[in-house]
Amino acid sequence: MAYRNSRENERNCTFVRIFLPLIIAIVFLQTSDCKNHQWHSLSLSHHWPQTVCLMASEACKVPQNIDYWTVHGLWPKGDELCNKTWHFEIQNVKDILPELKLWWPDVLHPNSTQFWKHEWEKHGTCAATLQSLNTQEKYFSKTLDLFHKTDLNSVLKKFNILPSSNYYMLKVIENALVSVYGVMPKIQCLKPEGRSAQILGQIELCFSKDFDLLNCTHDVFSTHTTENDRQYANYLGLSVCDPQEQISYPPIEHLY
Repeated sequence: MAYRNSRENERNCTFVRIFLPLIIAIVFLQTSDCKNHQWHSLSLSHHWPQTVCLMASEACKVPQNIDYWTVHGLWPKGDELCNKTWHFEIQNVKDILPELKLWWPDVLHPNSTQFWKHEWEKHGTCAATLQSLNTQEKYFSKTLDLFHKTDLNSVLKKFNILPSSNYYMLKVIENALVSVYGVMPKIQCLKPEGRSAQILGQIELCFSKDFDLLNCTHDVFSTHTTENDRQYANYLGLSVCDPQEQISYPPIEHLY
């Protein structure tokens, strides 16, 4: 019996010696790379589904139940693609999947996880330097939490800024948001050739690492798309809205 216990202990020790360093190495790879990236603030980006569709070169299907601003992402300032080995796994967000489908949908690929994968690998791996964002569930849950707390959709409705055939000036939208949030947002438009008005596309609200609202500056956050990202629509077409031009806020067309 003593011999058997001794052999068992020896096997356990051998297992620990072999596999414990491997486990530590995997954890280290997931967390160490992002620590080399420094950022100081975050942008919560909302996009208007109809404008996303207008920018897309492929068929765009907005679900019938979606007639509101949705989440684009939560982006650390100036950092992206911080850890290419930390891949998105859908099972890590299974508990909040219904909310993601509702508030963070992919209108270009409705039955795909591609959009969430893209946002995690490009931005979430950088946000993970914060303890409050250092897992996929934390990152996506916190983004949804900020989305609901700021409640952009209700704020715009409160000031009668609604999707319609009407036009708005940038100052009207800015003043409405500043009166509620107390900080300057970043408002971006699509400027198609041959159209008399720019199209409202994206609104960003900025936060400190403590999730306090900050003023957004026009040159801080990049919404550029890499070659691999172009299927998410050509965000190079989005730029800060021109204060001298009218803004169109088009109703959503549910294409089915």
